[in-house]
Amino acid sequence: MTPKDVLALAKEKGAKQLDMRFADVPGLWQHVSYPITELKEDTFEEGFGFDGSSIRGWAAINESDMVLLPDATTAMIDPFFDVTTLTMIGNVIDPITRQRYDRDPRYIAQKAEKYLATTGVGDTCFFGAEAEFFIFDNISFDSKQNEAFYFIDAEEGRWNSGRRENNLGYRPRYKEGYFPVPPMDHYQDLRAEMVETMIACGLDIECHHHEVATAGQCEIDQRFNTLVKSADNMMLYKYVIKNVAYQYGKSVTFMPKPLYADNGSGMHCHQSIWKGGQPLFAGDGYAGLSQMALHYIGGLLKHARALAGIIAPTTNSYKRLVPGYEAPVNLAYSRRNRSAACRIPMYSASPKAKRVEFRPPDPSANPYLAFAAMLMAGLDGVLNKIDPGDSLDKDIYDLSPEEMKAVPSMPGSLEEALGCLEEDHDFMLKGDVFTEEFIETYISYKRKNEADAVRLRPHPYEFSLYYDI
Repeated sequence: MTPKDVLALAKEKGAKQLDMRFADVPGLWQHVSYPITELKEDTFEEGFGFDGSSIRGWAAINESDMVLLPDATTAMIDPFFDVTTLTMIGNVIDPITRQRYDRDPRYIAQKAEKYLATTGVGDTCFFGAEAEFFIFDNISFDSKQNEAFYFIDAEEGRWNSGRRENNLGYRPRYKEGYFPVPPMDHYQDLRAEMVETMIACGLDIECHHHEVATAGQCEIDQRFNTLVKSADNMMLYKYVIKNVAYQYGKSVTFMPKPLYADNGSGMHCHQSIWKGGQPLFAGDGYAGLSQMALHYIGGLLKHARALAGIIAPTTNSYKRLVPGYEAPVNLAYSRRNRSAACRIPMYSASPKAKRVEFRPPDPSANPYLAFAAMLMAGLDGVLNKIDPGDSLDKDIYDLSPEEMKAVPSMPGSLEEALGCLEEDHDFMLKGDVFTEEFIETYISYKRKNEADAVRLRPHPYEFSLYYDI
């Protein structure tokens, strides 16, 4: 769309409000609304002023004035607001220099795409992200100086099988929720409405299904797209899912591990590089990969521990990334084997389908930062011809202790992941995609507000373990 197209769309749909959106550093959409009369053709060059000092991970109070420039290509009519509202994603700029703001996650993703083109390796990076989520009926939580708790309930939760009243059974067993038909799958109709709303918003959806865990774990798969567009789509995906569920009186979380002793939610990321409309990851090497693809894998594996601070960016992420459980913490690659961090899907022999699936990320990640960081790691592998080593085609969880010692693994905590990112981030600074200042600010924010904040608080289970000591 052009600015004129956007104004025509607003008029055609009778829009009365404009809603501008952007992502903070942790990865939540923020928004500000205006009467539609405030949107004119020159607005796309002048933008809207706003205060950025209260946005998480952003400017200090002395440099808080910022400007949102509407991106006409993201325009759509919001499907949830009662008042007809046109929405657009905004690019953040400095009002004095008129330069892009370095802490805007979308700008970082846009710089990563531009850097790819400058390397000559390719001109397009495609991402296909599979974000899983839970649908709950009730959630409450609090943390104070003298108490801390959470309580989750879901009609579909296996723990409700013993309920005496209003109980019709049909609840997935723990770790056995993958693909059952209704009535065991309670959320076919709800997911279908989510999908139809996404399609109406312009998303390209491939399939949807129940996932492994009980209590409403689900997945809806989007078709791959270019890096920035895929990140934009992931933000919209989360927005639609949460709001459709809310209209049904239910709550959705993309928290990676909300339930103890059942599967967590991942965000497996399929990646490939193309040039001139041709796929570059297909070849005659292992699993039908090109040498470029193997080097890309080498980059992902070499930098995976540093990537962890961005692709698995919460303390809760490391309740999912646990050795011996469902998540791939071991840094190896394999065709078909889902216990490897890098998997090469073998569904199709078409060169266009050849890609690498990186499995450690989870949906708590900011998609702009996560996709950009993964591309930078993969490109470092390609440019420096990093050997990924030998493939690992047997079940990693069946390896002997001696064999396991030779397989590196993901960090075991957010604090460890941030330490790895602190030590290994030069590959992210190439092309000024990430800046040293942004990395330092990100690590400081995560340590103070998340890692330390959780570490310093007594855990409820510690009272079960230690109160009588």
